[in-house]
Amino acid sequence: MKEWSNAWKSSKNPGKQRKYRYNAPLHIKKRFLTVNLAKDLRTKFKRRNIGVRKKDKVKILRGQFKNKTGIVNKISVKKCKVYVDGIEQVRKDGTKSFYPLTPSNLQIIELNLDDKRRIKIKKDGKETPK
Repeated sequence: MKEWSNAWKSSKNPGKQRKYRYNAPLHIKKRFLTVNLAKDLRTKFKRRNIGVRKKDKVKILRGQFKNKTGIVNKISVKKCKVYVDGIEQVRKDGTKSFYPLTPSNLQIIELNLDDKRRIKIKKDGKETPK
């Protein structure tokens, strides 16, 4: 079993911060998979970011696929990566595979609200998550 301590997150040492993220259990790693919302969604739901889910439409803000949009196909909590439809890399043998993206480089344009408990909006304008 991996050694993990909750105290590492308060360290200023970058190596300890990486160790915290790498060795964290899955219920903590799930918190790292939050993506910021587009401005219109921020005003609508009164929050800055939310955990990414399948079928959310995202825009890529950094890297070689900058300004491309697509729908989230797969999320790897273990690797803390997001895979988007249409964003693929070509391997040497010619096959295509999904390109792993870091959640901090994404922005949610359109939310998948199939799950009614994902965001509930109260009558007074405030929302409650889950």
